[in-house]
Amino acid sequence: MKNVLYVNKPSGMTSFDVCYRLRKVLGTKKIGHTGTLDPLASGVMIVLFDKATKANQFLVSDNKEYIAKVKFGIETDTLDIDGNVIKESPYSLPNKEKIIEVLKSFIGPGKQVVPMTSAISVNGKRLYQYQREGKEVELPVRDINVYEIELLEMFDDGFSFRSKVSSGTYIRALSRDILKKLDQIGTLESLVRTAVDEITINQCDKLSEIENGNYFVHDLYDLLSSKYPVVQYKNTADIMNGKKIILPIKEDRVLIVHDDEALAVYDRNDDDTYSCTRGLW
Repeated sequence: MKNVLYVNKPSGMTSFDVCYRLRKVLGTKKIGHTGTLDPLASGVMIVLFDKATKANQFLVSDNKEYIAKVKFGIETDTLDIDGNVIKESPYSLPNKEKIIEVLKSFIGPGKQVVPMTSAISVNGKRLYQYQREGKEVELPVRDINVYEIELLEMFDDGFSFRSKVSSGTYIRALSRDILKKLDQIGTLESLVRTAVDEITINQCDKLSEIENGNYFVHDLYDLLSSKYPVVQYKNTADIMNGKKIILPIKEDRVLIVHDDEALAVYDRNDDDTYSCTRGLW
């Protein structure tokens, strides 16, 4: 099922905008993506279309990699350069060793206060809606994990860093917390998502290239088989009819395939039987 695009999203567009433009290129109404990128951000965006959209729920990534640039001296209401400036202050550039020390302190499991600009729901309303209305609300706290983080470059007014983080980590919030430990005010100036799991930005087609007809369509099987154990199953009628099946394995979730075609995702019951969670045909 070749219904997957790896897109290098440009900065200045929402993820919805990207999907809207791709609808026209692909001639489809069924389209979605596996992880939102803010308008400021560019980089890896996995887009599913037509039948592949059925698999969206199974493609939550385990980790993502970013390159971020932080600018000292200004603070904004969105924690990035696109927001309204709410504070300005002179700054003294921390030395390289101090920045490295602070960055390393974030490696490992931790807690993160979700930024007000996020789409997380609190009491049935998105956080960004509260922000637009000027209302205060208690911000949720998430468990995150920073697997890798390193200083890349220092500038006259800030620095850039690379981080590999667990799914659900907000880099603008990570930048906020880094700045706080540095005892500086600042904001996220630029952000590039360079990888989602094993998919890198070098594998992605630019939106402009796709709109000019120059792009590669990937197979859904490749994505799913990298995340779940694959079970080759001959009796496709059982799978198409959503029947329970018995498998001599112990994995909780498997990808059922026939001739390398992804047919369904099955989950293990309390015994040795497996039930169809979602058909993909």
